[in-house]
Amino acid sequence: MSTPKKKLFLLDAYALIYRAHFAFTKTPRINSKGINTSVPFGFTNTLLEVIQKQKPTHIGIAFDTAAKTFRDEIFTEYKATRQETPEDIRYGIPKVKEIIRGFNIPILELDGYEADDIIGTLASEACKRDFEVYMMTPDKDFGQLVNECVFLYKPAYMGNAVDVLGPKEVCEKWDIEDVAQVKDILGLQGDTSDNIPGIPGIGPKTAATLIKQYGTVENAVAHAHELKGKQKELLEKFGEQAILSKKLATIITDVPIEFDEEALLYTGPITDILRPIFDELEFKSIASRAFNEEGGSAAAAPKAKQNAQLSMFGRTSSESAAIAKENFNPENTNYFLVDLPELRKELLDKICAQQVVAVEAITDNASNFDYQLKGLAFCYQANEAHFIPVTNAEEAEKIAAEFSGFFSNENILKVGHNIKSTLLILKKFGIEVCGNVFDTMLAHYLIEPEASHDLQILASQYLNYELLSDPDSKQKNQVCERLDKIFQLREPLQKEIEQRGHIKLMNEIEMPLVKVLAAMEFEGVKVDIKALNKMSEELRAETEIVQRAIYEIAGVEFNIGSPKQLGEVLFDKMKLGDKPKKTKSGQYATGEDILLNLASEHEIAKKILDYRVYDKLRSTYVEALPKMISQYDGRIHTDYRQAVAATGRLSSNNPNLQNIPIRTDKGKQIRKAFVARNEDYLFMSADYSQIELRIAASFAKDETMIEAFRTGRDIHTTTAAKVFNVPLDQVTSDMRRKAKEVNFGILYGSTAFGLAQNLGISRSEASEIIKAYFQEFPAIKRYMDESINGARETEYVQTIFGRRRYLRDINSRNVSTRGFAERNAINAPIQGSAADIIKIAMVNIHEWLRKSKLKTKMTMQVHDELVFDLHKDEVDIVKENVRQLMCGAVQLEVPMEVEVGVGDNWLDAH
Repeated sequence: MSTPKKKLFLLDAYALIYRAHFAFTKTPRINSKGINTSVPFGFTNTLLEVIQKQKPTHIGIAFDTAAKTFRDEIFTEYKATRQETPEDIRYGIPKVKEIIRGFNIPILELDGYEADDIIGTLASEACKRDFEVYMMTPDKDFGQLVNECVFLYKPAYMGNAVDVLGPKEVCEKWDIEDVAQVKDILGLQGDTSDNIPGIPGIGPKTAATLIKQYGTVENAVAHAHELKGKQKELLEKFGEQAILSKKLATIITDVPIEFDEEALLYTGPITDILRPIFDELEFKSIASRAFNEEGGSAAAAPKAKQNAQLSMFGRTSSESAAIAKENFNPENTNYFLVDLPELRKELLDKICAQQVVAVEAITDNASNFDYQLKGLAFCYQANEAHFIPVTNAEEAEKIAAEFSGFFSNENILKVGHNIKSTLLILKKFGIEVCGNVFDTMLAHYLIEPEASHDLQILASQYLNYELLSDPDSKQKNQVCERLDKIFQLREPLQKEIEQRGHIKLMNEIEMPLVKVLAAMEFEGVKVDIKALNKMSEELRAETEIVQRAIYEIAGVEFNIGSPKQLGEVLFDKMKLGDKPKKTKSGQYATGEDILLNLASEHEIAKKILDYRVYDKLRSTYVEALPKMISQYDGRIHTDYRQAVAATGRLSSNNPNLQNIPIRTDKGKQIRKAFVARNEDYLFMSADYSQIELRIAASFAKDETMIEAFRTGRDIHTTTAAKVFNVPLDQVTSDMRRKAKEVNFGILYGSTAFGLAQNLGISRSEASEIIKAYFQEFPAIKRYMDESINGARETEYVQTIFGRRRYLRDINSRNVSTRGFAERNAINAPIQGSAADIIKIAMVNIHEWLRKSKLKTKMTMQVHDELVFDLHKDEVDIVKENVRQLMCGAVQLEVPMEVEVGVGDNWLDAH
């Protein structure tokens, strides 16, 4: 009798945890104690599915740790774009680990290495020991590790079947000859989820073509001179970045972790450990399945109202495959290719007669606003859509002109998913989209601001439909399928918006803002390349000077950018500090807070801080900005994103304007490089003054603060006089500094410890200041308490205009988790209201500029500041009207104040 095949499953924990989170964003699982149990529920369902259906003989679950890895050392921006961990995940991870231990499955983690590396190492070793290995993860990067005994096991998700990939499937999927080339493809195209840059403008198809021709990234870069046009330019410019990206994407297989076959052997759950956990979480059906109790299989079926969320966990592979096949049935859909002039005319007549039409402009993947139109798609009834391919620039002009009448029709509601991209490309043809728009991404953002707004997830949640198409595809069926579902999503999203009372927020703020942002992005902003080049040389020289000074003080040359080497020099060689902190990986902590504490006594710490500032300014801004200039018009076009920050604040990308430093003299100089478009224009900055404090005073109805704002008295001086019990004219600059820190710190939940650190004072003094503050401003304390208590009842807070921030952990028994939610309960209404106010101002200003037919253009929004290219003939009228429109965006208990400045560049104007 033959020995049964050893079957090892290695699970990528965080990837599966995030999938569980996204599956329940619309209707979270809340137990009777008010705890969000979505993550442990979803994860456990997935785990049980594997154990009971796949019957692994061995199993292990790999986690990342908080420690830095070699990837962070060679690329400081690695994973930097990842958003803050959602609240239900922060709560869920410890529970997931408890459950894993209850199943008697080893947790695999090691500081300095990612879960990917641990899985790669153990998979490689298991293969040598005659195991059949399944790496269970949705992460496509693992394709590089697949071989004759190691497979990529992509779990079922939202109705899609389990997908098991061997070498043949991986090579077909990536269009490569060897699975090892997966990392070469990633090196060229990058990976946005991990902030691996790749080469801007190179997508999957171009990457595959280059790797077919040259085999590796390194070889492609070495032969860049053989290429032509844009490809040659991109590889010569970003070749080193591509090689670095390949290193970042490479999963290592030599992690110093023991392959313990006995520990990985699956022996079943430990009932005494697991049952109390399931009882606490109220997982009755899961407990039945886990312990093989009567009725377990029936209990596993999800309730009808949860089907969309549980489809990834509750369906078998065959069921999922059947659903997928049923979804994309050509007999149920009519997707048309409109590739002849007479067909376009017929389509135009039809869509111009509609009240609601979903529309999408398809573009290529060129960066820096240099993309071109590749197609238009329209849908005006369910299960029917029309795709117009565009083959060249001349045809693009012709087709855009043909459909300009449709886009300018104010009576037709245009529907899209991230419709701003469609508005932007049409502006290149001089076409303005008139009338109202409905963006399904933004509608869902208002409903669940912290959830994923991915179209595939929305289609599953609201339409019980699993999108089969590639989101980047430009093929007829894929484009039409996508647009068809966008059209169908409008009604259920509209209904939910109405149920939540968000109609005004949607119709008067978010949807009109789409056009404003499109107009701003289209205008872009000019940067002075000569000024940036000069600044780069100056920063490089200053960096070298401070580097030499650091080496001289240290008595040794080392890599200042390496936290490991820096820590060894500061704390082993130079013996600085009494008890130096260490990270989880065991190396010395050398973060900014550590260096700031050392800087007052040790010159080297101050120099290292200077070095970091200079190096970051040069690499992140001064040298990066010229690379973002568009060939279309020689300007920089940032991408404003409405559906990212849960507070309602806008974010910007490529470049991130919000992060351009303003607190240091060197940082401020970067603003000097932002200049007006030509000699007929000036730069104008209009900035709300202390808007969050004004909103807080209005919310709290604090008479002292309200009076200070109404009379124009300095709020920080007023606070200092109250807190330190001195007359206004005796408030010192140090008192005012402390009061300012308290004013802002209180709104962000600052503790005595935090205040003490920020002000460089003792904790007891900080406690006394906070105590005195609340005695003098009891209304603020009352507002804070009422905000928290109200949130405990509803599990959300809202802004002046009803924008909600859900706080489902506000009643958590975990002190730190609950504390985080309580701080958000205080701050989110204030910060969110500030976001709403500036958005209203932007909409009103844009409309006024348009109706007045002025030459002045609004070009940037940064925090509470709006920036304009101000025509010299319009200085007085624009300054006055912008100030009035910003001040009048909303009526509060206190007046709004806006500081307006004009200059030749952003620094002079600010």
